[in-house]
Amino acid sequence: MEKALYYGLLTFFLTGLGASLIFLTRGNPRKFLCLSLGFAGGVMVSASFFSLILPSIKIFGEGSIISALKLSFGFILGVAILRLLDIITPHLHPGVTSLEKEGPAIQLKKSVLLFLAVTIHNIPEGLAVGVSLTLELALAIGIQNIPEGLALALAFRAAGLSKFQSFFYGFVSAIVEPIFSLLGAFLIDISKFLLPYAMSLAAGAMIFVVIEEILPTAQKLENPDFASLGFGIGFLSMLILDAGLG
Repeated sequence: MEKALYYGLLTFFLTGLGASLIFLTRGNPRKFLCLSLGFAGGVMVSASFFSLILPSIKIFGEGSIISALKLSFGFILGVAILRLLDIITPHLHPGVTSLEKEGPAIQLKKSVLLFLAVTIHNIPEGLAVGVSLTLELALAIGIQNIPEGLALALAFRAAGLSKFQSFFYGFVSAIVEPIFSLLGAFLIDISKFLLPYAMSLAAGAMIFVVIEEILPTAQKLENPDFASLGFGIGFLSMLILDAGLG
């Protein structure tokens, strides 16, 4: 449990580090937002496969249709949970207009909608850190949280908040990461039987976030090639960390 807390706090504070860079920036560099979203997507897809799906396959047992079905159950459950949160939570993805807000038609400020979208995004990241309890995954999530933290702060700034408010909300939006890291570790601590299911669930949740939110949002911004470049850099960064520290 202590390791889950430390790793969760690491990703949380690295988000704050990225958000703090808002004090050094001017304007709203959309190219950077596009690059950082792609980078986040690359890290999350790579982490889902190398740090969550592959280990869960080894635990379930290779070469068995039953193992494949068990893995699929956890993965689909992760997708379903995030889809449910996506449906019931009013939110607005960074970089898009207020006309493209999702969820229930509730009148909320743009900054609040952005905050809710980012919070949903951070839940599977925290859960993944807690169920894997590997340094390479915590570092990868934390590293991608630095440019992501700045991108979020820029989005809040573009929504009309002050630089301090943008930093604060960009930072606090990641508080769910240590919380869900602890929750994931707690579930595994109750029963080791849940470990491969929790891993595949976290992988499904992260893949859903990438496909439903991160990459489509990045492609809507100018210079979508930056999103592709960021995705490649993020994927390779996680692969190198996994190969070097795993």
